[in-house]
Amino acid sequence: MTAFARLLAETAPDRQDFIALPLIQEVLRDGASRELYLDFLGQAFHHVKRTASLLALAAARCGPEDGLYQAALFEYIVEERGHDEWILEDIAALGGDADAVRRGAPRFACKVMIAHAYYLVDHVSPYGLLGIVHVLEGMSVALAERAAVAIRAIVAPSTDGGFKYLTTHGGLDVEHTAMFEKLIDAMDGRHLPVVIEAARDFYTLYGEMFRDLDRRRAVPAPQKAAGGNAKITQSGSARFR
Repeated sequence: MTAFARLLAETAPDRQDFIALPLIQEVLRDGASRELYLDFLGQAFHHVKRTASLLALAAARCGPEDGLYQAALFEYIVEERGHDEWILEDIAALGGDADAVRRGAPRFACKVMIAHAYYLVDHVSPYGLLGIVHVLEGMSVALAERAAVAIRAIVAPSTDGGFKYLTTHGGLDVEHTAMFEKLIDAMDGRHLPVVIEAARDFYTLYGEMFRDLDRRRAVPAPQKAAGGNAKITQSGSARFR
């Protein structure tokens, strides 16, 4: 069994759990509202904009014996720059506030995912980045274009704007996934356990970002009545006073 085949086999349950998330299945089946899609893009911006710095950190942590991996990381940095700007363009095309997203901060689930990525690369092994890429780009290849078709049908059926990140990034990730498969098969086998561990971590962490999106859309916006502010009781009903 090749290293890549072992990675697939040992993370298959985690991958299936991610794909089975209710929000993922709902979006693939029924599309998504403009608000939900913009919320996804806003969180995606914050982790995508850190891709180049994570790649650079991994390259800096490579030793003399990691030349092949380091060279691939340098090549990948060039290809990944500017993808966060695609997301802002998509947000603006759909009438969202791209400047507010740029100035804002990720929510907790996305923060934890980003922080864990830096921890893996900086304190465990630069090869942990391969597990991260396997999840983020692998799921993009598997789901992005299908999701874009389903979402476009609901959000913007008459325009091409708003979907550059999903459609273009999904296509590019096919090439990147093939490149990283070769890297995984060529690397020293002692690095494989950390790649597998990182992939399992990120199926969970990326899944939490989607669970957060799902929870957030279910929370109604605060309301005010003519007579005063709304107070939510323990039972979940509202009183006005």
